[in-house]
Amino acid sequence: MDADKEIAKNFIDWTRLKIKIHFKEKRELYFKEREIWWASLGQNIGYERDGKNENFERPVLMIKVFNGEVLWVLPITSKDKTGKFYVRTEYEREKYSIILSQLRLISSQRLLRKLRTIPEGEFRVVKEKIKRFLQKRSPDKVGGLGGRSHLYFNYNIKK
Repeated sequence: MDADKEIAKNFIDWTRLKIKIHFKEKRELYFKEREIWWASLGQNIGYERDGKNENFERPVLMIKVFNGEVLWVLPITSKDKTGKFYVRTEYEREKYSIILSQLRLISSQRLLRKLRTIPEGEFRVVKEKIKRFLQKRSPDKVGGLGGRSHLYFNYNIKK
């Protein structure tokens, strides 16, 4: 039960911070693909990667910048993970893993500060792995709904 209270507290704290982020004065930020920034990702649900500390922050790799307002990012973990959902990287003798399965669109208002830019070769590897994921066929059954989303399923029940 204590864990549930902690999670509930984190959701409340994150909601307060999210409101501040939403209404704060927009800053002139200059960012581009291949850069790693700290971003306020928040308290999330289930297996979605959370941010940490008081800013609910986590390093993210910028995959695609659409404009000055929104971009695709991949969260990064300090754990050395292996497998098809990760790309391992090293920086200043520390090992990290880029989490390919957590691709998300974020507002540039979530960006806090730049960490570094990854080498072009490493970025190519990340993009190639993402392309392979997108080209693979999804499983026929997801969550017992035969690949259909819950919204689709609920919509058809009401008809």
